Amino acid sequence: MSYVEKHLIEGEKIIYETRLHWIVLIGSALLGLLFGLTGLGMFVLSARATGDKSVAHEPMMILGAAFLVVALFFIARGVLVRNATEMTVTNKRVFVKVGLAARRTIELLLSRVESIGVEESVTGRMLGYGTVIVHGTGGTPEIFNMIAHPLEFRTQVQQQIEKSQAK
Repeated sequence: MSYVEKHLIEGEKIIYETRLHWIVLIGSALLGLLFGLTGLGMFVLSARATGDKSVAHEPMMILGAAFLVVALFFIARGVLVRNATEMTVTNKRVFVKVGLAARRTIELLLSRVESIGVEESVTGRMLGYGTVIVHGTGGTPEIFNMIAHPLEFRTQVQQQIEKSQAK
């Protein structure tokens, strides 16, 4: 169950959810690939050295396993970072939650949202990610980078604001 699902108030429904774009995984995946290939290389060298008494293959096996563990750590960290960010629009509020252990949350009533800005680089426009800037009435802007489908998020917020004002 997500953070937002746990904190819905009576009569509140989730309209739209997004999170960080998959592009945030590239750094972790590259580091995981680097360490993983090194670990596999150590295993291959160790397997070739089993008949050779001058080369100790056990330390190479241990080192290869250590490299694979580090590779898995980087990949798992990337996935956790991506999944630890939630941006949700409900029929009453806008939620933004960032972080897993240390958490930062913003919950704004739709009536308190002054504006939502979106900034997209050329690469971001092509791949579907950008920066979302949420301005609450009387508050400082909150900036969230690498958000998937930022224009759709803004559109959903604007539509819910219109629906709430029409009531």
